[in-house]
Amino acid sequence: MPRASRPLAEVLAGPGGRTVLLDGGLSNQLADQGCDLSGGLWTGRVLAERPEQVTAAHTAYARAGAEVLITASYQVGYAAFARRGYGPERTTALLRRSVRLADGAARAAERGVWVAASVGPYGAVLADGSEYRGRYGLSVRELAAFHRPRIAALLAEGPDVLALETVPDAIEAEALLTVLAETGARAWLSYTVEGGRTRAGQPLPEAFALAAGSPQIIAVGVNCCDPAEVLPALEAAAGVTAKPLLAYPNDGSVWDAATQTWQAPATPAPWPTAAWRRTGARLIGGCCRIGPGRIARLAAERHGGNA
Repeated sequence: MPRASRPLAEVLAGPGGRTVLLDGGLSNQLADQGCDLSGGLWTGRVLAERPEQVTAAHTAYARAGAEVLITASYQVGYAAFARRGYGPERTTALLRRSVRLADGAARAAERGVWVAASVGPYGAVLADGSEYRGRYGLSVRELAAFHRPRIAALLAEGPDVLALETVPDAIEAEALLTVLAETGARAWLSYTVEGGRTRAGQPLPEAFALAAGSPQIIAVGVNCCDPAEVLPALEAAAGVTAKPLLAYPNDGSVWDAATQTWQAPATPAPWPTAAWRRTGARLIGGCCRIGPGRIARLAAERHGGNA
C-alpha cells in the first residue's frame, strides 16, 4: 500500500492525542539477523554490503506495529566512508539507498507508514562514543558544513521527515537547525541526555528552546538514553515549547567505547509511557537494544489505551 498519506506533522498536531509508534534499534535487529556490524561503519556497513538485511529489519518493525521507520543512515558520513575507500558519489548513493529501503518496507506494510531519514550526530561517524559526549571542539559553521551534504542526499529521495537524532550538544543542534532552515524540510530534534542535561552538559530548557521557534521542527524530545531520563527531559521541553514531544530511549544500557559493547543495567528499567504521553509525547518508540518485541508490546498497550 502507499506510504502514510497525511503529513506526520499534521497528525501530531491534530486533536485526540493519538500516539504514533516509532520503530526500535536498527543495530540490534541487524545483529539478531546475523549481520556483522564491526569495522567502525556499524549499520552503514550492512547498508553497503547487505541491503536486503536492512529491508528485513525495517519489515520486522513494521510487522510489530511501528508506524515510522527510521533509515539506516545514522552512521553514514562522507569522511568516514572516504577513509574506507568510498568516494563521495558512492556515499551519496548509500544515503539515498537508505531512504529507498525504508520506503520499500513502508509500502509493503499493512498500514500507512512514514519514513524518517536518520541524521546522526557528528560523533557517530567517529565510532568512538563521541555522540555520548559532544563537545567536539567544532564551531556551528563547521558542524553545519558536515551535515549539509548528508541532509541534501537524504532529502533527494523524499523522506517524510528528517530525524535529527541522538544529538548530544546544543551547539550541534544549532548547526542542524541552520541547515534545516536552508532546506524547507520538516524534522524532529532529539537529544541524548544524562543527569538531566545534554550529554555535553547544557541545561535542557536552553537546549530545547533552540527549536521552539523553528516552524520546520515538528517535535522535540530525547532518544538513546536511560528510560529514567525521559520524563524529566520531556517536562523540561514542555516548559519551553508547545511542540509535540517524542521519546525513544534505549534499555538503560551504557555504551563502552573501549570495548565497543553495551553494559546492561542490573534490572530492566520501567517504561512509564502513560506519564510520557500525559507530558505531551506523541511519538514513542525505542532506540539501541530495543527490538520488535518491545515495539509490539507498545503497540498492544496503545490499542489497550495504556500507551
